[in-house]
Amino acid sequence: MGHRLSKIYTRTGDDGTTGLGDGTRVAKDDARVEAYGTLDELNSVMGVLLAENLPPDIAATLQPIQHELFDLGSEFCLPGYKAITAEHVQRLEDSLDKFNESLPPLKEFILPGGSHAAAVCHLARTVCRRAERRAWTLHRQHPQNPESIKYLNRLSDLLFVVARVIARQDDGQEVQWQHERKKD
Repeated sequence: MGHRLSKIYTRTGDDGTTGLGDGTRVAKDDARVEAYGTLDELNSVMGVLLAENLPPDIAATLQPIQHELFDLGSEFCLPGYKAITAEHVQRLEDSLDKFNESLPPLKEFILPGGSHAAAVCHLARTVCRRAERRAWTLHRQHPQNPESIKYLNRLSDLLFVVARVIARQDDGQEVQWQHERKKD
């Protein structure tokens, strides 16, 4: 899988192009670069989230996802490569079911917040949704592994549920949208 960089700057991108995993040069705003770049951003936000004082079961669920996001980025960077499987998607669904079990049904929309960690989790969710949109853009141009796009869809759902769990920890509260609030 490619080579490791011993020198960080190469100057090869100064013309507005970058190299894919197979050596192909593409524009820096190519759909592939947008897709794996957004995954990189998501992975960074996940790192910020994991730096929070999370319940151990949540941290244990989210830590492997960082590696899987890197694997998924490799799929987008290396045409024809597949790393995400139906088993990855199933694991996310199982985690979703486990964390959602203890939550009350939603009666209102939830606003990002409740605690710093919950807000960061919501930020990760929104970046994940953008990554999914970028994956669909790429998929329309160059068909991708369908499990990868499913993975992003389930991950954003998981992050929503986990944000709800985090907001409720330590007697915290979810921030519900007040659609009947006084409007000026």
